[in-house]
Amino acid sequence: MTDALTRPGLDGLPTDPTAGLVRPDVRLPVRGEAFERADAGTLARLGEVSSATACAKLHGLGIRRSFVEGPRPLSPGYKVVGSALTLQFMPQREDLAAGDEQEYVERHTALWHVLETVRPGDVLVVQAFGSRFSGCVGDILARYFQRKGGAGMVVDGRIRDSGKIRDLGLPVWSTGSTPHYASQSELFPWAFDVPVAVGGVLCLPGDLVVADDDGPVIVPRAMADQVIESARDHEEWEVFSRGRLDEGARLSDYYPLTPDTRGEFEAWRSAQPSAR
Repeated sequence: MTDALTRPGLDGLPTDPTAGLVRPDVRLPVRGEAFERADAGTLARLGEVSSATACAKLHGLGIRRSFVEGPRPLSPGYKVVGSALTLQFMPQREDLAAGDEQEYVERHTALWHVLETVRPGDVLVVQAFGSRFSGCVGDILARYFQRKGGAGMVVDGRIRDSGKIRDLGLPVWSTGSTPHYASQSELFPWAFDVPVAVGGVLCLPGDLVVADDDGPVIVPRAMADQVIESARDHEEWEVFSRGRLDEGARLSDYYPLTPDTRGEFEAWRSAQPSAR
């Protein structure tokens, strides 16, 4: 019996629009080079830094784009710091990755492969072009990620099973939710351990992610120590300034510090039990 999709049409040609496709020799999934993750000490110190402070300090150090615009927390109140494990979605193309039953094909894609590489403390960073229709991660995959020690996810696109993922207590930042599975729409899980673009920001595998209620910030791995040191000073003088402002001091004298009040702050810091 002739298949319905390949039965000749009125013009004698097959009605299957993919019948004439020539498949290119492309091996999927694509995997990038091995990368190093930050050590536990660096993660712990960066864990004391808010995303707002990290973003401000990176700006002062010359990194103008660090805030991942778009993804918002699935549940408020979470804070996560970890090394970026990257996943790249790309547009579907019929000669490479498209068609029916994609949900079952996905087990052979970068989406499944990247989850097998998760290490404790990793933050999965997903490039999905802000798609409103591709549910990049669902409940089962999120559970597996969490069981392997994954710290959180930043998805520049949608997730599905959002209620169940919320119940897991897994910190997730995404642009929203959708009932679609990952490749049901216009994208396909293409590569992992590769550079990704999320919310207008470049993220390399192994970069540091700081995410809280203000949103996610990408910290270049090589600049983590600079950010930590600069942020520590900033956080300390903000504690000092809050105290002075609560006592009735003028805002312009203590936020930010002037040369005179900087000296006052240094004296205050030296007198603190935790002074370095």
